[in-house]
Amino acid sequence: MPNIRELDKKKYDISKHRYMELLHHCLQYPEWKEELKNQTHTVKSVNISDLPVSTVKSNPTEELAIRRLQLEAKCKTIEQTALETDEELYPYILLGVTEEYASYNYLHMMKNIPCSHNTYYSRKRMFFYLLSKKI
Repeated sequence: MPNIRELDKKKYDISKHRYMELLHHCLQYPEWKEELKNQTHTVKSVNISDLPVSTVKSNPTEELAIRRLQLEAKCKTIEQTALETDEELYPYILLGVTEEYASYNYLHMMKNIPCSHNTYYSRKRMFFYLLSKKI
């Protein structure tokens, strides 16, 4: 994991551990998107064993629908917060908070981010401040 600076506790009211929680929440975004893309059916093989079977009926379709709604809500929260932070820098902020490799240098050299280092990190801190208020 890259070197991570803490947010100014006085300015953003986010502790070191809360910031790490938010960061790790965002780093799961690609996993959630992948699961949403690939997990679309409920057909599974029957599990045969000698163990007693529960009388509680499970509904795989319902479970999948609930899981997908939860994942979509998490993804939308991250996306919407990035958009609220800065409409112009939205795609760069989203990439920067959801991918470990997406440092400012990467965004500058590979994605031609249209702002300075200071502006980008200021917006990124604002993103975590806004996200903390939402979750």
